[in-house]
Amino acid sequence: MSQVRQVGLLAAGCQPWNKDVCAASGDRFAYCATLAIYIYQLDHRYNEFKLHAIMSEHKKTITAISWCPHNPDLFASGSTDNLVIIWNVAEQKVIAKLDSTKGIPASLSWCWNAEDVVAFVSHRGPLFIWTISGPDSGVIVHKDAHSFLSDICMFRWHTHQKGKVVFGHIDGSLSIFHPGNKNQKHVLRPESLEGTDEEDPVTALEWDPLSTDYLLVVNLHYGIRLVDSESLSCITTFNLPSAAASVQCLAWVPSAPGMFITGDSQVGVLRIWNVSRTTPIDNLKLKKTGFHCLHVLNSPPRKKFSVQSPTKNHYTSSTSEAVPPPTLTQNQAFSLPPGHAVCCFLDGGVGLYDMGAKKWDFLRDLGHVETIFDCKFKPDDPNLLATASFDGTIKVWDINTLTAVYTSPGNEGVIYSLSWAPGGLNCIAGGTSRNGAFIWNVQKGKIIQRFNEHGTNGIFCIAWSHKDSKRIATCSSDGFCIIRTIDGKVLHKYKHPAAVFGCDWSQNNNTVRIWDYTQDACINILNGHTAPVRGLMWNTEIPYLLISGSWDYTIKVWDTREGTCVDTVYDHGADVYGLTCHPSRPFTMASCSRDSTVRLWSLTALVTPVQINILADRSWEEIIGNTDYAIEPGTPPLLCGKVSRDIRQEIEKLTANSQVKKLRWFSECLSPPGGSDNLWNLVAVIKGQDDSLLPQNYCKGIMHLKHLIKFRTSEAQELTTVKMSKFGGGIGVPAKEERLKEAAEIHLRLGQIQRYCELMVELGEWDKALSIAPGVSVKYWKKLMQRRADQLIQEDKDDVIPYCIAIGDVKKLVHFFMSRGQLKEALLVAQAACEGNMQPLHVSVPKGASYSDDIYKEDFNELLHKVSKELAEWYFQDGRAVLAACCHLAIDNIELAMAYLIRGNELELAVCVGTVLGESAAPATHYALELLARKCMMISVCFPCVGYRNLAADLLLMIPDNELHLIKLCAFYPGCTEEINDLHDKCKLPTVEECMQLAETARADDNIFETVKYYLLSQEPEKALPIGISFVKEYISSSDWTLDTIYPVLDLLSYIRTEKLLLHTCTEARNELLILCGYIGALLAIRRQYQSIVPALYEYTSQLLKRREVSVPLKIEYLSEELDAWRACTQSTNRSLEDSPYTPPSDSQRMIYATLLKRLKEESLKGIIGPDYVTGSNLPSHSDIHISCLTGLKIQGPVFFLEDGKSAISLNDALMWAKVNPFSPLGTGIRLNPF
Repeated sequence: MSQVRQVGLLAAGCQPWNKDVCAASGDRFAYCATLAIYIYQLDHRYNEFKLHAIMSEHKKTITAISWCPHNPDLFASGSTDNLVIIWNVAEQKVIAKLDSTKGIPASLSWCWNAEDVVAFVSHRGPLFIWTISGPDSGVIVHKDAHSFLSDICMFRWHTHQKGKVVFGHIDGSLSIFHPGNKNQKHVLRPESLEGTDEEDPVTALEWDPLSTDYLLVVNLHYGIRLVDSESLSCITTFNLPSAAASVQCLAWVPSAPGMFITGDSQVGVLRIWNVSRTTPIDNLKLKKTGFHCLHVLNSPPRKKFSVQSPTKNHYTSSTSEAVPPPTLTQNQAFSLPPGHAVCCFLDGGVGLYDMGAKKWDFLRDLGHVETIFDCKFKPDDPNLLATASFDGTIKVWDINTLTAVYTSPGNEGVIYSLSWAPGGLNCIAGGTSRNGAFIWNVQKGKIIQRFNEHGTNGIFCIAWSHKDSKRIATCSSDGFCIIRTIDGKVLHKYKHPAAVFGCDWSQNNNTVRIWDYTQDACINILNGHTAPVRGLMWNTEIPYLLISGSWDYTIKVWDTREGTCVDTVYDHGADVYGLTCHPSRPFTMASCSRDSTVRLWSLTALVTPVQINILADRSWEEIIGNTDYAIEPGTPPLLCGKVSRDIRQEIEKLTANSQVKKLRWFSECLSPPGGSDNLWNLVAVIKGQDDSLLPQNYCKGIMHLKHLIKFRTSEAQELTTVKMSKFGGGIGVPAKEERLKEAAEIHLRLGQIQRYCELMVELGEWDKALSIAPGVSVKYWKKLMQRRADQLIQEDKDDVIPYCIAIGDVKKLVHFFMSRGQLKEALLVAQAACEGNMQPLHVSVPKGASYSDDIYKEDFNELLHKVSKELAEWYFQDGRAVLAACCHLAIDNIELAMAYLIRGNELELAVCVGTVLGESAAPATHYALELLARKCMMISVCFPCVGYRNLAADLLLMIPDNELHLIKLCAFYPGCTEEINDLHDKCKLPTVEECMQLAETARADDNIFETVKYYLLSQEPEKALPIGISFVKEYISSSDWTLDTIYPVLDLLSYIRTEKLLLHTCTEARNELLILCGYIGALLAIRRQYQSIVPALYEYTSQLLKRREVSVPLKIEYLSEELDAWRACTQSTNRSLEDSPYTPPSDSQRMIYATLLKRLKEESLKGIIGPDYVTGSNLPSHSDIHISCLTGLKIQGPVFFLEDGKSAISLNDALMWAKVNPFSPLGTGIRLNPF
């Protein structure tokens, strides 16, 4: 199992170089960075698009992608190294490749009239047609489409007319080919160009979906025309509002015949048009930067719209005049179409815009569009990460939200390296390929200094001294390493025999260490990478851990004491360039790559023993050490860095409650960002900490609900009053109107109606203010009406699009938000209602029958809990268990918060938090300790086994009722009698010899449980097997057995020492034990609702029954009946939206399922019901696609390898399996340890 976990991913933006780089099909859309394709898929449950996969097979710039019109799982992509690839998205694999095409596939498209055919064309043609499979597979040349006089910008196949295709050219002309008709080459140039040789490239081109001959053409300067491809005439020329505007892209709206949208090239204005009008119906400014490409999703996401579409007249073309009903003015005849546009912008931004609701469903602003060469955390604010890229920009990201907060001006050529200024200077130095080095002031957003001592040679590394903030070192391909002051005075120049790739300041003295390997003795060579290594980083806490990133796409972690590779990570899809360590969380690192992503990793699993020493409150000597001792081979890991030393110093100063602080500080130091500080803040609130001690960023995360309304109110006030600074504040800072709007929205949700109305009036949105004013009072409404009337008389103008909003019915409002997936909004409203800010409109009731407000309060409370649960589940399904736990803590639901941490396998965090929370969290804390002890029991690698054995015992000793757990540990622990007796002594158990006698006595008394227990602890544990198994078999044969009677015996038996269980003499007993554990495991999985592994456990049990010689009272037929009954009776909860129609279970199935439930009884720990989902479960990795041996499906998220080293299952399935059946799915009798 991988020790290094992926915990975050920063996706790239969309490339601005080629035209067809965004495509959509059904409920997926895709866009291209320069070397990778990002695919997003709609999650129906939450109605939002999530990153599903990253394809990065291309080694050179991707030129175009095209989705297959007949099969939503396939798309084609081309790149500048003359390569065309066909992808299968569902299986995430290449299914066909066409190498060395003749000419670059500059534009490509599936042919609409044939199943498996992709056409592509280079700049001047010809058009190549590639049949992918079947008898005619191969490439042919289109017989007419070649020898063009001008380069091709793009081409489009007609969707209904077989073989009809149009090309748009750089000179502004079109070429149309239609089998059986005369070919038209270079026709329909804009009138203004006739007779000149000026160029006006075609920037967009689309056939009218409802006509055979019409098509929309956009020329960069001339604008938009609707032309007829048969008569070669222009039907309509559309007028843009200003002469300066020019259109970059265009798309038809499938849900609204005759409508199309365009994106401007200079500014991000989305214009909505109808073919029957020459001017736009609406202009929406979405962004400052211009559009690059647009695509409309065919099916609007479900649930959002229940809009009935008007019945279409099938004989009208899009161009038939739309006659408005007489009562409407021309402008009101068009409503905005329900539809979603995928918008890509020139700065790399990508978003999904809901045109009907006029809002972003999601916007990934400012992604890098090219290789990222370097990444560094900000030393004094580790929540910020800076990245330097081939695209000529440095961007600064907030790693908690994974969004960009600043970007440098750009146009620097390639930026190879960056370095943060020390302290609070807020500047970054960058080194470029041709333009020397520069200093960028992040706050002001401008370059304040340049250095050109290396001329036009590339600067590969730049380092700002953190001891003397006036010095910056650079090294370059000219062989020089130069140290200068920040005002440009050169202090030193060092000459090297060849290009210098790295330099760094030592943290202790003001020297630069430059290692020249020709002079120095080499201590150790680490072999393993298959390509050059570009990134190297020492871990700051564990002195012998070295992390390397290579051009072979991998990151390796080395133990330099032995020269061994501890772990290899295959998740990047291209060369890994930069590695950086989080300043205050030394086991969190970021890496960047040519695949244009930045990824965050957690290395905590490499130091499990240290974590457990902290939990078990062991002495400092076992947690913190000095470097000389720590680098001795065989020493267990010790923390030797500054972060851990600082924590120790702070703790030693404390007089009271130091254990709580120790757990919290170490937990924050060891866990990755993304919720752990939020979790600890909530724990502090629950433990009664004073609000004034909460950190500043508390209100940005998930707040305890007693604070929610208070903070949001003050946020609304802030938005209203903040005056903009002269320069604006960083990128994307909303204009004053935007801020007032946002403030108004918050006031409305807080039930502060009058404030909302006043702000709306200030914004000129009178209709909104008036429609709500009666909510304040009728008197107030009349006043407002008078003010509005006066103003309208003065302005003398009509008003458009009035809106309506209802108030008072909190439930409806909350459900409305929930149905749209806006859970955070729903939470806010429900909390406001609970605090009594929203009064339901009281209808007058007869005297004596007045409703008390408490009833409402109760209703609202229930509602609040429902919303919080839903929000927690949303985070959990997104692979963010820690934030899910925060949602539960926010409403004081400690039990569920702990359960989510355990289900996300955040065991160490669960124990820390549970220990601090105390009694209320105890049951879950004990369960987490038990699982952690199981983790320790199984680790025998790297470190002496005894150390781990004692760790496991220490953890179990923290559980009050621990005898049985300690017995399992002692039974399982392999070793000589002396070692085992030592352990028995530590666990206060009788010696091995005494256990044998006790077993015999218990057997004579016919006490099965005691007999099994003591035999397991004796020299001959195998004697326990036949006794325990025959007891279980006997019970199962009776009709009224329950799980609770047999599970304790079976569970105990499963802890028999592995080497004893695998003895040849135990074969039959072993097979019977495996079968019984498999069957009972299936029942436990049903009880815990582990839907994904129930069928696998039944199948596993049936296979063992079929293949092995056993006599167990279980029949294969009975097992399959039970499984079918479970499927039939739980199908309503398991069904996804599109599955087969619901068939009710038969009576016999209901009977079988009812009997099953009788046997199961209730799960004692309520909250842990439901599937496990570890952090990062849905982050796409590129590593070889593994197929699960349990389900036969592709594994998404972390993979767990079984003991044969080949078979893989998902880590989530492995965790659930191990919790209900301790033995491996391969049926070998080996225990599973995925924790």
